[in-house]
Amino acid sequence: MPKNASPTHARPKRRYDASNRRRQAAATHERVVEAAGHVFLERGYVGATIPLIAAEAGVALQTVYRAASGKAGLLDAAVQAALAGGVDRSGVDVDDRPAIQAIIVEPDPHRQLALYAATQPGVWGRVGPLLRVLDSAAVSEPELQRLRERLGNQRREGLGRFAALLAENGTLREGLTSDAAADVIWTLCSQANHDSLVVSCGWSPRDYQDWLARTLQQSLLR
Repeated sequence: MPKNASPTHARPKRRYDASNRRRQAAATHERVVEAAGHVFLERGYVGATIPLIAAEAGVALQTVYRAASGKAGLLDAAVQAALAGGVDRSGVDVDDRPAIQAIIVEPDPHRQLALYAATQPGVWGRVGPLLRVLDSAAVSEPELQRLRERLGNQRREGLGRFAALLAENGTLREGLTSDAAADVIWTLCSQANHDSLVVSCGWSPRDYQDWLARTLQQSLLR
């Protein structure tokens, strides 16, 4: 056999499956964020220790530390996952999510507002309890105060784009600017209104949704 020839029985080199490694890492990250959300709700921010989150997720401590920048980062990730409807969706731009896309492409402004109102019971039902944890802890945690402010700005920017879309289509009531329309949407669709009607007064999510759609339409449209 020539010196440079390979034996016929030599095994081919195994290819490194990077895609499988990424899937495993994503699944682990998802498990950690979901576990963190559960522990925050059960124990509050102070009581939600990294060892408890690791035990809930069934992973090593270092895996939790790698998932986010400390407890504040884990709470942020849990809130973003709740807003998006799942950890796997939290990386998708808000305007690219199916429910928001349906609102953007809908030509009827009354229907646009009804579609937006339909998103609110689910959003506040998922994220509201975590935001109450955040609000309670932010009193004494500057990092959480900044997180709360950033989340508020994120929501305000999204509602500003929605109000601008309504204004561009010429559907707002006469004399109502897009900024004022954003103020109205911000106020009517607030967590406080949801909690007052659904949590405190016992309205069903559907009753709240229908009230919100009617009130938005009556307040904003010609």
